[in-house]
Amino acid sequence: MYSTFGLLLAGAAFAAAADGAIKADGSNFTLTGDGVSYLFHVDPTSRDLVSDHYGGPATDFTPPAAVSNNGWSDGLTNTRREFPDVGRSDYRLPAIHIKHADGDTVSAFIYQSHEITAGKPALPGLPATYGGDDDVSTLSVQMYDNYSDVEAVLLYSIFPKYNAVARSFRINNNGTSNISIERAASFSIDLPNLDLNMIELQGDWAHEMYGETGFRSTEGYSSHLHNPFMALISPTTTESSGEAWGFNLVYSGSFAATTERFSNGFIRVLLGLNDLHASIPVPPGGTFQAPEVVSVYSSEGLGGMSRSYHDLYRNHLSRSNHTFETRPVLLNSWEGLGFEINQTSLDSLAKQTADLGIQLFVNDDGWFGQAPYARINDTAGLGDWTPNPDHFPNGLGPVNPNSTLYTEHPDWVLYQGKHPRTLTRNQLVLNVGLPEVQDYIIDAVSNVIKSANIRYIKWYVPVEINKSWAFVYILSFLPIAINGRSASAHAPTVVAFWRWWDNNRGIHEMPSPAADYAYMLGLYRVIDNLTTTYPEILFEGCASGGGRFDAGLLHYWPQHWTSDNTDASNRLTIQMGTTIMYPPSAMACHVSAVPNGVSQRNISIDYRAHVALMCGSFGFELRPDDLSAEERAAIPGILANWELINPIVISGSFYRLRLPDDSNWPAVQLVSKDETTAVVFAFQQQAMIKPAPPPLRMAGLNATAMYRSTAFNGTYSGATLMNAGLNLAFEVADYQSMLIYLYRQ
Repeated sequence: MYSTFGLLLAGAAFAAAADGAIKADGSNFTLTGDGVSYLFHVDPTSRDLVSDHYGGPATDFTPPAAVSNNGWSDGLTNTRREFPDVGRSDYRLPAIHIKHADGDTVSAFIYQSHEITAGKPALPGLPATYGGDDDVSTLSVQMYDNYSDVEAVLLYSIFPKYNAVARSFRINNNGTSNISIERAASFSIDLPNLDLNMIELQGDWAHEMYGETGFRSTEGYSSHLHNPFMALISPTTTESSGEAWGFNLVYSGSFAATTERFSNGFIRVLLGLNDLHASIPVPPGGTFQAPEVVSVYSSEGLGGMSRSYHDLYRNHLSRSNHTFETRPVLLNSWEGLGFEINQTSLDSLAKQTADLGIQLFVNDDGWFGQAPYARINDTAGLGDWTPNPDHFPNGLGPVNPNSTLYTEHPDWVLYQGKHPRTLTRNQLVLNVGLPEVQDYIIDAVSNVIKSANIRYIKWYVPVEINKSWAFVYILSFLPIAINGRSASAHAPTVVAFWRWWDNNRGIHEMPSPAADYAYMLGLYRVIDNLTTTYPEILFEGCASGGGRFDAGLLHYWPQHWTSDNTDASNRLTIQMGTTIMYPPSAMACHVSAVPNGVSQRNISIDYRAHVALMCGSFGFELRPDDLSAEERAAIPGILANWELINPIVISGSFYRLRLPDDSNWPAVQLVSKDETTAVVFAFQQQAMIKPAPPPLRMAGLNATAMYRSTAFNGTYSGATLMNAGLNLAFEVADYQSMLIYLYRQ
């Protein structure tokens, strides 16, 4: 989840637009979007880039703030800089820190030239937003350090429709000696002296997206503990009104997010690589490419910022063929069977799944490995792509290692030579930064995909090694009740659901700080190859749940397992936090058995279903035969609601009406893309005798239109529903929920 923190920060403005969105008037640059402007200029004396405005629409360059140069802080320290380097009188944290072969760390980048182009170039080897000439424009600014022959090219791309600016940069070493990138903040801006609060998504395993202030991930991944996102908001900003600036790094590795207020009141915002995992070498003639940061400005509160991110990411980040498709309802075997998976139990659970009318069955962990290292618990079996012959004597073909990988290639793990290879959860991490490891994974995974009719794959991306055994394991999906026939009629047909592990532990003892960056480039190469080669497959990301739910991976696939915590009450908080910048269509959520395996809480199946139905990928995680008669009777209605709701989740607009941290009666709302239908999920967390729930005010409706609903007789205007709201009557019981449809007349 998220919450605000009282950093007294400063705000500036930012802009984007396609046709005519970027203008250069001499040394002044203006980026303009539908509701945002981003202005900066070249200082005529220093030839440094100076920030002028990032926020609501502005067309003029006004004089800078008068800052006293008395004392030690003068010169560049009192300048609002676009690309701060090290040295030259700026005492604040830099966006770029380069170490030269002779130990010199001072840089002096000055403006050389610029170019404005329609569209947006790809970032070699990295995920990034994309768009055509009508969607986005790009400004490239060339900076040069004449003392070291190092060039910096700053890229500003503006998506006017979404009030979004994407920033990155590359460093070209034109000198004759090696250089090392010690710090790289893809987005850097100095904001003026305003009072702002900061929001950051932070948590832990099974506790993702809970809000505490935090500034970096050192786990080697974006991780459960931190997400590469922060927002600055005015103290009076709410969900529906006020200013908000969001910053999201499109990257899956270690990162650092920093806000720094200096004595002059200026606030420096930096988001990019974690300098503890940098020191990236760039040889003569070589290039370093920083990942991209996407910033969104909203004058319509946090909700406006979130919906801009949602629409931008669905249309211009996720490139999957399935992004705008409804997702099949599924049942996952894990919480029902655990490691007790074999041909018999699988057939039985698949039949139970089909009897419920659920479309897709997921064979989770425990299907692979051979004695004495069979995957019968979580201490063995990681590594091979072969089914356990004791559990599946005929292989996965009819339904769809423990391996010698580590013993054959002990140098394929991340380790530092003189230090012990520290195990976490009995695992080491496969070094995907090595080209030979990348090739091995691509070949092995491709062989499995080609061995069966695989259409659905879940990745715990690569890869950990269990004790002395590496693994990538596959979750196989059986199509259930296809064309009205049962699973048994389709036993030879396989749809595999594939899980690769990599964030079931953090990275320790890297051979060098730069190994994390190399790992991520290798990871992206593997994923890019496989998702491009097999575009028909629906891929889902996962890393112990939400351990790597980030924009970098959403570039390659449309959905991610949100958390291993399937307790519906906890999930409500986790999911609302996730939607701060990630679209609900990207979340995968399941109805699990009760008492819940994590919290031991008993919650009604209606509440559990309503929480899960607000996500793009909806399913169940239980043993159907264990359902009570009441729960079983509820399944047809739940599936009927999924039919109506899922298309709205995939393409519609999402509103957080009330947050679990703020109210005993949290609620969310989705509005269809054509704005004819709205769906409201309303909840009561704890039983209350008094007071009565406050009226639930809707959002995103047409004020003058009339709406009918399943919740009331007659019709009400959109204005009435948004301003007066509805009084909902919950039972006097914990964990109650309502599902309300609104239809525009």
